[in-house]
Amino acid sequence: MTEYIYPDTLASTQWAVERLNDPQVRYVEVGFSAAAYDSGHIPGAVFWVWHGDILRAGSRDILDKVALETLLSRSGISDKTTIVLYDSNNNILAAMGLWMLRIYGHQDVRLLDGERTKWVNEGRPLVTDRPIIQPTTYEAKKPDWTLRAHRDLVLEDIGKPDRVIVDARTTAMYNGEDSMGGSVGGHIPGAVNLPAIMETENGQFKRWQTPTMNTDGTFKSADELHNLFAGNGISPDKEVITYCVRGGLSTHMWFVLKYLLGYPRVREYDGSWAEWGNLVGVPVERANG
Repeated sequence: MTEYIYPDTLASTQWAVERLNDPQVRYVEVGFSAAAYDSGHIPGAVFWVWHGDILRAGSRDILDKVALETLLSRSGISDKTTIVLYDSNNNILAAMGLWMLRIYGHQDVRLLDGERTKWVNEGRPLVTDRPIIQPTTYEAKKPDWTLRAHRDLVLEDIGKPDRVIVDARTTAMYNGEDSMGGSVGGHIPGAVNLPAIMETENGQFKRWQTPTMNTDGTFKSADELHNLFAGNGISPDKEVITYCVRGGLSTHMWFVLKYLLGYPRVREYDGSWAEWGNLVGVPVERANG
């Protein structure tokens, strides 16, 4: 059986529970709101709200360097801290946090394999008290923008044989039946669709299910992941750009390609359909032309 290329970018629930009292490890729960966190979280974990601590408040862009340094400083994180991110949504939000931290050069950042769901189902400890944090003075590195794709690069990559664009949205969004996030529906020309499924409950969005995950929230094996991507023409000899609706699903796929499978050239287009689907003059493909 093939192993993950960078297994240390994942933290198992057993690894995590053994390090609850390690001062060099900081757990971070990411969410749209603090409701789940306040109901019970990993002891010592801090909370980051997705729109405000990952994305700038009032913006769709990630934090700038100064704002990131402020966030990490108030979270008690130094450049030597191991950061373990998790959420309640198959690590979709946590993966975007990891991507942002890697852009700014934090060395040891991981996703909790199985996210909050597996931790709870295994009966691991939960607390409701927010931790008392000793602030640090964090200094981020110069951002590595090779991990990010902007719209002009995406436009330039369309149709190039050594590059592949991967669409992580639902089949209906890819086909143009659902324009969620854009004024028009469809996909970037030539994009390969590895669709997520939007799980609902009583007609309301509940969570995303992705083709890279097991039912318990853990990542599929390296062999399964390799077969998924290679079977769709997404090979490590190509430069890969991932996108989705607003960046969560696609940074999750970016993580799988870059760290679990070790693809050397992977960029995340976090503008995604929320940007592309609202631009004037860019090409759009639909299932029915």
